[in-house]
Amino acid sequence: MFRNRELKYGCVAYTAAGVICGSAVFAESGEGFLWFLLFFVAGLFIFLAGGALRYRKIASLSVYLRRVLNGEKKLDIPDNVEGELSILRNDIYKLVTKMETQAELLLDDKRYLADSLSDISHQLKTPMTSMMVMTDILREENLPAEKREVFVRSIRSQLKRMEWLLSSLLKMSKLDAGTIQFKREEVSVKALVEKAVEHLLIPMELKNQTFVVNIPEGQSLVCDFQWTAEAISNIVKNCMEHTPEEGRIMIYSENKGIYTQLVVEDTGEGIAPEDLPHIFERFYKGKNGGKDSVGIGLAMAKHILSIQNGQIEALSEPGKGSRFILRLYHLVL
Repeated sequence: MFRNRELKYGCVAYTAAGVICGSAVFAESGEGFLWFLLFFVAGLFIFLAGGALRYRKIASLSVYLRRVLNGEKKLDIPDNVEGELSILRNDIYKLVTKMETQAELLLDDKRYLADSLSDISHQLKTPMTSMMVMTDILREENLPAEKREVFVRSIRSQLKRMEWLLSSLLKMSKLDAGTIQFKREEVSVKALVEKAVEHLLIPMELKNQTFVVNIPEGQSLVCDFQWTAEAISNIVKNCMEHTPEEGRIMIYSENKGIYTQLVVEDTGEGIAPEDLPHIFERFYKGKNGGKDSVGIGLAMAKHILSIQNGQIEALSEPGKGSRFILRLYHLVL
């Protein structure tokens, strides 16, 4: 206890003052000196006892922190009494609890990263293995020209798939890292949809799919034009891939006051009930997922909308098509 300088210096000062005062009292009266000595000893005892109790609590806080640093969890609860040491103890307890929560979140992030890397590795390994086999076959000199052309087209298709996957993963990583600054600009809903589907019109035409857009003229909302178009594009692409030839895809919008509701419907195969709660999870592939599906498009769409305080909901019945409802809330510029 006397290693603490403030307590040691306090005792020295108290004793020096007592000696000086005691000498003065002794010179005046012997009986008065005895009473003074009694009060002096009692005061010194109270001072030392209070200091000992105070530093015992401080020592317990030090032990508590060492135990936390050694990895112990769920330690004693904070004090519920008044006093500056109790306030300090409560603050330390809150800090330790917050650090434990952050450590758990960091561990979850590491697990998620490991799972994501495993999924990415699997998604890349399949086309790479396929291309390696086809390139070995292409080396055969006696391979017919028509077979060679088939293999070349297949390799090109796999390369396009890998390019799309890597591009999507790069976008997702930027979104996760928060390095993208979303713009807040007033845009035309019709122009937004046209931008989102412009590269999908030819594939839909090749499948003889009917594409219908029903958006009122002059309707607008506040969002990031490019990224919101990316989200809508991923949803329309998903509908196109799960809608058969001669099917129909329709987009229409409504102004709901505080938000604009954009609905994308298709006449495709629908989504299985057990898959419906998971379709917006990254790398999730449902039972009706195509062989080239990687399960990232819908997850990216939801992430883009959520960053802008938007929402997305999917409704579907097997064999009756799917409906994606996007709610884009109006923001004040």
